[in-house]
Parts: sequence; structure tokens; C-alpha cells
Amino acid sequence: MTERELHFMQAAIDLARRGMNSGQGGPFGCVIVKADVIVGKGCNAVTSTNDPTAHAEVMAIRDACTNLKTHQLTGCVLYTSCEPCPMCMGAIYWARPDKVFFGGTRFDAAYAGFDDSFIYEELTVPMEDRRIPIVNGGREEAVKLFEEWMNKPDKISY
Repeated sequence: MTERELHFMQAAIDLARRGMNSGQGGPFGCVIVKADVIVGKGCNAVTSTNDPTAHAEVMAIRDACTNLKTHQLTGCVLYTSCEPCPMCMGAIYWARPDKVFFGGTRFDAAYAGFDDSFIYEELTVPMEDRRIPIVNGGREEAVKLFEEWMNKPDKISY
């Protein structure tokens, strides 16, 4: 990593530490940068907000999109203190930043008690055999929504 990239990674790590020490949540922080300016930031707030989706990356994506008034982060780079979990990776792919840098690995996180390996494993199990059963139903009516969407003249594609 370059000095510039290390600078932004340190900003994510510092944010993680501040959030952790202030009681917001776990030791995770994320900053999103566009043209050398931090346009979004977030730290883990799962326990302080009782929101299991309040991971640092999701919070930073929400902040950046609000600040930039867009639902996509093209032209941005995301720096996060730890390798993103599967949920955060999904959010990152939907947001479409140009690049992602991470500090600690998922194995480092697991060592500290933040083990998401069961999610990776569950994604390979057939839906009906998962710990939380995933059941398909009402497909006929649900598919009509996609047809309506495809015919909607004022839709904003993403």
C-alpha cells in the first residue's frame, strides 16, 4: 500500500477504535474516499442501535451515498479496518466502489470472537437444509412485480 492508502486505512482504524471505546459497537471502522476526500465514514454500531446490519461498511456506504446524493459509489475507494463479512460484501458490490482495501482478515476477526465462517458455510448448503430454513412461496404473484418494473417508464435503473 502507498502512504496515501495507509493514511486512509489508518483513518478507518482510528474510527473503529473511537467507536469501540465510546461503546458504539465492535472494533470495526470504514471510510470511503473520493478524490482524496473522505465522503463517508462509519463504525460498527450493532449493539448500540440494536441493528444487526449496522456494520461499519454499511454505515459508511449509507453516509457516503447520502453525502454524494447517489446510490452508487463509482469513483470511490473503500477502506475498512477488517475484511468485509458476506453481508457487507453484498452491500459493497451493490454500491460499486472502484476498489476496497481492508486491514485485518476474517480469521483475525474470528480469533477475537467475530466469526462469520458459519455464514460462508451456510451459503453452500441447500436452502431447505440451512439452520434457518429458506422457503420459496408466492412466486407467481411476486414475479408480476418484476414485469411491472420492466414496464415502468420512470424507473431508475441500478
